[in-house]
Amino acid sequence: MKKLLIIASVIVVLFGLIFFLNNQSNKAKLATNPYDIDKDNIKQSTINLLTDENYQNIITPTNLEKKLSKGDSAVVYFFSPECIHCKQATPKLMPVAKDLGVHIDQVNLLEYDVGDKYNIEGTPTLAYFKDGKEVNRMSGDADKATFKAFLKQTNLAK
Repeated sequence: MKKLLIIASVIVVLFGLIFFLNNQSNKAKLATNPYDIDKDNIKQSTINLLTDENYQNIITPTNLEKKLSKGDSAVVYFFSPECIHCKQATPKLMPVAKDLGVHIDQVNLLEYDVGDKYNIEGTPTLAYFKDGKEVNRMSGDADKATFKAFLKQTNLAK
């Protein structure tokens, strides 16, 4: 019986330690988060992306709206960190954009419910806005060549 209590105690301590370390890791990641929402309400799948080099161009809906209302051009990537297709597309898309010198603003639809506003029917969706108006889009995963062709037609590629 003593052995069972000792084993149970060790298991409880280990789970407590894992919980503590996970919370500390999350706090460190959230220290420089680009989201304008309460840190306690950010979903874990979003927190996991905060240090991912492919998700460093996060734009809030407010800032996107300001950018578009000024008539700026933009390539916007609507994604969800829980979308399997986004997880496959992003590591192909972002290096292509970097190679072409195209900045892509990223909108996290899990954190911001703006899919209806931009007529997003699925993720990932890549939209090109010219003079503040959407002129082209592509949805779903694609190969690097397809992403490259889409980005080249934006006239933002260098």
